[in-house]
Amino acid sequence: MDVDSRPRPDRLSGLLQRFRVEARVFHSGAIRGTLDFAAPAAGGGHLHLVGCGRVAVADELGGRMTIDGPALLFYPRGTAHRLMTVDGAVAVDVVCAEVFLGGAANPVVRALPTATAMPMHASPALDGVAGVLFEEAFGRRCGRQAVLDRLCEVLVVRLLRHAIEQGAAAAGLLAGLAHPGLARALTVLHESPGETWTLERLAGVAGMSRTTFANTFRDVIGTTPGDYLAKWRLALARTLLAQRRPLKAVARQVGYASPAALSRAFSRHFGEPPRAVHRLATS
Repeated sequence: MDVDSRPRPDRLSGLLQRFRVEARVFHSGAIRGTLDFAAPAAGGGHLHLVGCGRVAVADELGGRMTIDGPALLFYPRGTAHRLMTVDGAVAVDVVCAEVFLGGAANPVVRALPTATAMPMHASPALDGVAGVLFEEAFGRRCGRQAVLDRLCEVLVVRLLRHAIEQGAAAAGLLAGLAHPGLARALTVLHESPGETWTLERLAGVAGMSRTTFANTFRDVIGTTPGDYLAKWRLALARTLLAQRRPLKAVARQVGYASPAALSRAFSRHFGEPPRAVHRLATS
């Protein structure tokens, strides 16, 4: 069967069920001059919506750009940065939120660029949500904070969807999710990490031969299917342990034969045993 003739799976839900998008709007108003942002203490990133006007952006990694609003600016990881109005005498409306995607354990966070800037007219789906968000941000209606936070979460999900559908990445996880065959294999790995996945099974899900699948996966994702699955399982294990789940239950859920097997793999990968994560979660 031709891979493209089959319906595409939901490529994001499996990830978002494991690593929820959470946003907290902390600023909405006009800026004139400079506004500095430190990296969020909890390991999150920042989402900015820029209204009509021009702002310059500079970050601690040396990134520099100028944004013409209305536009969206997204830093998925904790990166200190600065917004500056280009014409210091002209104010620009901005809405700023901290966004949490599960930190570096979430493969989507690792796959995203340091910063993404996009004019709102590039995506009607984003533009529609942004219009409602600005309306809420500069009004004073009851429930405003809850609405703003939820709308920012929707914006992030739609931004991820846009990046996948537009093939914005040439390689890595987002490129894999944009590939019809690889997307099917990645989706089943994300949704059912505890199953026994062999190269043959995954190739069948992808609608490819074993050799073609292995080579395509490595070329697009940048690693082998087995290595990707191992790291995905360990990332999930760390998240579940941080939620105070018992080691035995976590091992079973992510596909390890025993708690001891998970503990050995976990310690090799993270440089600390699972009990260290448990202690931090309960302290």
